[in-house]
Amino acid sequence: GLLLAARRRFPAAFAAAGGHRVGLLHSFPSRTRLPRRPELACCFGTAPAEAVPAAAPATPRSRNVRSMEERRACEERLGQVVEKMKKEGIDMSQWRLGTFQRTICPQCEGGSTEERSLSVFIREDGTHGNWTCFRANCGWKGYTQPDGVPKAYQAKKDSGNENESDQEVKANQPVKVIRKLREEDLRLEPLCDELVTYFSERMISAKTLRRNNVSQRKRNNKIVIAFTYRRDKVLVGCKYREVSKKFSQEANTEKILYGLDDIKQARDIIIVEGEIDKLSMEEAGYCNCVSVPDGAPAQVSNKLPDKDHDKKYSYLWNCKEYLDPASRIILATDADPPGQALAEELARRLGKERCWRVKWPKKNETEFCKDANEVLMFLGPRALKEVIEGIHGDELGIPTGWKCMDGLYKVVPGELTIVTGVPNSGKSEWIDALLCNINNQCGWKFVLCSMENKVRDHARKLLEKHIKKPFFDARYGGSVERMSKDEFEEGKEWLNESFHLIRCEDDCLPSIDWVLNLAKAAVLRHGVRGLVIDPYNELDHQRPPNQTETEYVSQILTKIKRFAQHHSCHVWFVAHPRQLHNWTGAPPNMYDISGSAHFINKCDNGIVIHRNRDPDAGPVDVVQVCMKKVRNKVIGQIGDAFLTYDRITGEYKEADEAIVAKVVKQQIRQKSTSYQR
Repeated sequence: GLLLAARRRFPAAFAAAGGHRVGLLHSFPSRTRLPRRPELACCFGTAPAEAVPAAAPATPRSRNVRSMEERRACEERLGQVVEKMKKEGIDMSQWRLGTFQRTICPQCEGGSTEERSLSVFIREDGTHGNWTCFRANCGWKGYTQPDGVPKAYQAKKDSGNENESDQEVKANQPVKVIRKLREEDLRLEPLCDELVTYFSERMISAKTLRRNNVSQRKRNNKIVIAFTYRRDKVLVGCKYREVSKKFSQEANTEKILYGLDDIKQARDIIIVEGEIDKLSMEEAGYCNCVSVPDGAPAQVSNKLPDKDHDKKYSYLWNCKEYLDPASRIILATDADPPGQALAEELARRLGKERCWRVKWPKKNETEFCKDANEVLMFLGPRALKEVIEGIHGDELGIPTGWKCMDGLYKVVPGELTIVTGVPNSGKSEWIDALLCNINNQCGWKFVLCSMENKVRDHARKLLEKHIKKPFFDARYGGSVERMSKDEFEEGKEWLNESFHLIRCEDDCLPSIDWVLNLAKAAVLRHGVRGLVIDPYNELDHQRPPNQTETEYVSQILTKIKRFAQHHSCHVWFVAHPRQLHNWTGAPPNMYDISGSAHFINKCDNGIVIHRNRDPDAGPVDVVQVCMKKVRNKVIGQIGDAFLTYDRITGEYKEADEAIVAKVVKQQIRQKSTSYQR
């Protein structure tokens, strides 16, 4: 049989509840008793049978009376939910309804400590079940429901129309009580010689350990390192670390940053991912550093919760008064994907406008340092200090990868760059090459809405630029060796990590709102820093009959600029020029873009890509990049740069001075001829 709401059905027994826990089944007539599911149970506290005083039978309210059909349907739903959870790898010795249960997560298996980190919940009426793993580097969550049941529970929750059963589940959830730790309760001891030696091997001195109150404690028959979390020198929490990198914390303590007192009234703050990284920063001379208490998430979350529901990052809200005065926050998290996800999550909450990210140097010819402690161990404290001193933030711009262009144009998050040029000038190819350069230098990720390129062709072009070898053994490759299978596999991984596509595969044209909504999801989910929309004339341009094209273009560009600024994402927007009458072969102007003068008026940067088509003027592979507008004088100025295009690999390289002089001379001759006409 099915166990449901014993509290409502047996008020007398519940009133006399004691310390025993028993499973109660519904009482049905023997000839109609349903077969029992042993894995489904609803437990509550009650006294032994002989201790229950006699009481008048309570008449259940009509809303609790279920027909046999309802009971059968409810049990069928519960059976489906349990089976679906088992298929996900979730298995419990006893399934309890209407309450949260803990078990080992089948995805992360509880980590090295085999922590029971998976919280599982099944509604009493069997309409749905959900689960969440609360380990920082896992975060696996899911939702399931029986077949044929509409997904109405979440809608009720969002609208506030939860029924009494929903509210009862919330009311029965235990309220977390914050513990106040006492020094004497932890029984901490000074570090033994072995642990001092362990830290010295990681280039951390005994003086730094003493200043940060790093201690040891015997825990579970092991000597563990104890990092004490303090606010105003008062003990708030304690985190333990074994030499084998197994971590644990004092339960039910307030979450704060490690080293919080060191950033009081600090204008510059460094945030790292682990306590040892904080100690490493101090060895390099930076005491204004704190560490997060719970490590890094597996990936960037899809949605930014409000303060009351932001449990994972509650330490930021608890330390808000320490973080608010800072004008610059350096995010020195680990270089691995979880570390970069943590940096993105921190920046979203602290404000991207005051956050800077660290790029760790190489520790050898092939590998980069992972964190601050690796820099300290392999390169020394001076190198770690240079990493922090070398951070200027993105406001000075990201170099393009071509020295001849860096004086004219650099990429700044939050800006809009309009790119134009006559057809077949290489606008898309140049943007792809620019993205590859930025990714190679800074590890930026991009979302591409390139509607003129087929997916396979676009992937091939990007691979050729990255690997610097042709994809096909075809005529265009000449005698150059094509990329190997191993290089191709490595390139595919690079593509998957660095680029995300926005495609509209049906017959409908994509609107700018549709593109920006998907780009927003890519920014939040994957940490994308750049968006390419190529080209403008492939978008859906339906507008009200009383709106002019000029007003429409202005509205589109305003939406794109707001997106770029709000998400700290650089946007490249490709727009074709109108039909050029009596064209002499000279580069077009930004005012020649079809549609409106707002393209140059509202953009931050305006670029014209122009390819030489006259063999007499020089090689036809010369590409002229004309900076027609630069709003921010810090990152560039108006001028021209000349590159050569390698047709085999799709790379752009700086042109020789002799070639540049010849092209410029020919352009001057063309201008004088047009004036004479």
